[in-house]
Amino acid sequence: MKRTGKENKRDLYAGKGVRAAAAVLFLALMASGCAQQTEQPVESSKEVSIPIILTVDSSTGIRNEEKLINTFNRLYDGKWQADVEWIMETEEEYRQNLKRQNVTDTLPAVITDLRMLPSFYQMVIQDGRIEELSKYIEEDEEWKDMIEPSVLESYKEDDGSIYLGPISTAAFACSGIFWNEELFSQAGIEKFPETWEEFWDCCEQLESAGITPLALHTEGTAWAPMLIATAEAASTQEGRDFMQQFYPESYQNASGLRIAETLQKLFQYTTEDAMYTDFDISYENFFSGQAAMIPNGYWMMDQIPEEWQDKVRFAAFPENKLISSPETFGWAIVSDYSEEVKEGAAALLKLRTKLNMEQREELFTGTSEEMIPAQADYIEVYKHNPELVPNYQVKWNSILQEETLGEILPDLASGKITPEEFTKKEDESIQQFLEEQ
Repeated sequence: MKRTGKENKRDLYAGKGVRAAAAVLFLALMASGCAQQTEQPVESSKEVSIPIILTVDSSTGIRNEEKLINTFNRLYDGKWQADVEWIMETEEEYRQNLKRQNVTDTLPAVITDLRMLPSFYQMVIQDGRIEELSKYIEEDEEWKDMIEPSVLESYKEDDGSIYLGPISTAAFACSGIFWNEELFSQAGIEKFPETWEEFWDCCEQLESAGITPLALHTEGTAWAPMLIATAEAASTQEGRDFMQQFYPESYQNASGLRIAETLQKLFQYTTEDAMYTDFDISYENFFSGQAAMIPNGYWMMDQIPEEWQDKVRFAAFPENKLISSPETFGWAIVSDYSEEVKEGAAALLKLRTKLNMEQREELFTGTSEEMIPAQADYIEVYKHNPELVPNYQVKWNSILQEETLGEILPDLASGKITPEEFTKKEDESIQQFLEEQ
């Protein structure tokens, strides 16, 4: 069993004979089988460490989830402490390291982002590597009541089991488009487009004004462009049904082709350095004024530089759509730690749910004057019943996401392959994935 951090120790105290007579008496008692301890063992209580790895945002230097960690360590000082290793890695690098740590048996007690790797997530469940959490959540009425029913349902497996500690609300789990109001104004655009036709017209109008419309990238599962393309695919009922499929059997269909065509079109409106780069480059391009729009989720609110807060706005994707899969925010507990560590890890997950609930209550009861413009926009979008489209990253096979997209998307974007050839290569990733299972 893996043990890290401080562990409880037992200190034994034995009496000492200080007189010869006492020593003789002691030996006599031993001989008669009546030996007695002069003092009972005393167990000293030691603080239990909860190992966890968290990332530092490479663009801003912000430590992700630092408030949660500081609050937990203050509340449970002397009992549990979250022992964090802060790493400067992209999300993609972090996820790849999870796989290596699993093989080398060096996983921390708490792991994040697991649901963003669907096949790896299923594997660690089958291997008994992570804890089934129903025993913690279902038996803790306070914890369960903090979680929106629809959110809790999204975390459940088909048999009702739960392997990820849930957030409280889907309110902060949604992605849309951040846009630069100043650049829009320079192009004569007064508001964010509400239809897809208006969106493409907007891109044309920005480009005509000498402004690059979109900050995109091809690496790291192509997060930014895929958000737009999958939201657009959900414009039809067929597309909505496709986005609900887990491990689609083929992309050579109307929806798969539509996504490919949208991706190809998007890259006509992005920066020259979008190829073979990760989201960090897109972030820099947006917050240096080199592009007018960037798709991302609510969590980027904390990453908006202060000098940009008055000019950055937020909007739903056209047709009032947001991308959201709350289960991607769940954290898991690794099974081969001691019960003391796992109990502390569960307390950390519960506190995370509580802080998420309090954040929603605070934000939704605040006034727009207390918020930056993008936050106020987000609240208004969320209150107007947007259609929630599932995140492709929890639906599609890992080879397609982590290998194939990075290889074929630049070729699609540059016109070296057609959308039809793109979907064929996507299907080849399905076959490769099945062969490796």
